[in-house]
This record gives sequence, C-alpha cells and structure tokens, in this order.
Amino acid sequence: MANKKRLGILISGRGSNMVNIARKVESGIIDAKVSIVISDVAEAPGLDLAKGLGLKTLHLSPKGMPKLDYDNLLAGTLLEYEVNIVILAGFMRLVKEPLLAAFRNDILNIHPSLLPSFPGLHAHRDVLAHGAKVSGCTVHLVNNKTDDGPIIVQRTCPVWDTDTEETLAARVLEQEHIAFPEAINIHLAGKWMINGRRFVRG
Repeated sequence: MANKKRLGILISGRGSNMVNIARKVESGIIDAKVSIVISDVAEAPGLDLAKGLGLKTLHLSPKGMPKLDYDNLLAGTLLEYEVNIVILAGFMRLVKEPLLAAFRNDILNIHPSLLPSFPGLHAHRDVLAHGAKVSGCTVHLVNNKTDDGPIIVQRTCPVWDTDTEETLAARVLEQEHIAFPEAINIHLAGKWMINGRRFVRG
C-alpha cells in the first residue's frame, strides 16, 4: 500500500462518484489509495458516506475566505495528506491557480455531457432543450477554464424523447460510474502526454 498513488477526492454533495471510486479502490480495480475526502459543504451527504466506508474526511468551509486563499488551503491540505491525484467528484467550485499549480495535470473532473458540448451547471437541461439524441459524460484534466481541459475518457448514452432531466441524469450517471474509474486508471498508468488540447495515450 505504501507505494500506491494517493487520491484526494473533493465533493460538494451526495458523493455518488466518490463512493463508486472508493469501492473500486477497495476491490483493487483502481490501484491506488483514497487518502482524504474533502467537502466545501458541511452537510454534504457524501461526507457521511465516506465515513461509512472508513475514509478520512474533512469539511473545509470557504465562507469568508477570498477564493485564492481557499484554494491555497485546499492545496496545502491535500499536500499534507500526500495526495498525488485530485479527483473532483461533484465539487461545485471553480479551481484556481494555487490548486492548479500544486497539481498540474493531476486534477481530474467529470462532467455530465459530451464536452465541448453543453458545459456548465445545467448540462441535462441544455441537452434536452437542444433536442440532442446522444448524451453522456466526459472525464478531463482541469485547467483554469470551466469544463475545458484535455479529455481523457468519454462515454455515451441515448437521449429519449420522453426523457426528463432526472431520467437523463440517471442514465448518464451509469456511464459516469464506468468512465471515472477508467480515466483514473489511465492517468495512474502514466503512459500519456498532453499535445496541445489533446490527451494522448502512449
């Protein structure tokens, strides 16, 4: 276990992807260790779920803190827990330079659409409003723009005419639970490079 890469998972809500990743780690499907789960929301259900899985958890409140100071706090805390890769699993804050600088090309985010289409907070609503026939999810490296970094993995699912935001979200979430562990394993393997906007596997 001592030689395994350490994951730091950041959440803001229910923690569905966090739980899925933690279980994949426990089963050996992801060859890493979850070092810490951090939430910016004290009442995030994911914190209790993480504790139930035996994971270390922290609530770091951003209230009253300038954005850069909070990101410095996050970076320092993650480094204190010897984190190698940061996983944004429903973390609803934009990541800024202090954290990006500490973990350059080592921060992974998942977004519930096929980027670059439908970025932002209302992906499912926008997919339905545009009449898209296919949706899915994207795991990408994080940069200083919203939902913009090099794409590691994408998975697709159909959009039905009868879909609501809730039914589409549930179908996309099934793909998220496949895509995120796959992307983490690709990153862990280290056989990749960044070529412009592209994440290229070696």
